[in-house]
Amino acid sequence: MANIVRFDPFEDFSHLSRLQREVNRLFEDNTRSGRNAEPASSRTWAPPVDILEDGNEIIVRAELPGLKQEDIDIELTGDTLTLKGERKFDDTQRKDNYVRVERAYGQFQRSFTIGVPVQNDAVTASYKDGLLEVHLPKSEATKPKKVKVSAS
Repeated sequence: MANIVRFDPFEDFSHLSRLQREVNRLFEDNTRSGRNAEPASSRTWAPPVDILEDGNEIIVRAELPGLKQEDIDIELTGDTLTLKGERKFDDTQRKDNYVRVERAYGQFQRSFTIGVPVQNDAVTASYKDGLLEVHLPKSEATKPKKVKVSAS
């Protein structure tokens, strides 16, 4: 009578499955919230931004949900626009009670080179429903001008 031997095609790759389990464990440890997780306030984050340009102005829109208007700083230095702020962790409940914390908290800073001269005294910003919108009017020198062609 012959012995039946089970064939395991992955037997030689057991070290790979062990490595896969270790990698998965590392990712789970880094994304899990709770007592052993990285504090939400120590993670860095950068709000997503859209930048639009037309003949008259540049518009910068940044998603900043959960921030108060007074937590946002906007600076224009030369041709660099800098957005700074901080989203604070609402600690009205104890952090130990959270099962999962995925949103990032803490300070952020984003800087953008505008690339064209703007009218610094005419820059405006508005903030509503978590969306910051900065309007940067182009200087008159950079706006397109129509040139009439004359017959000679």
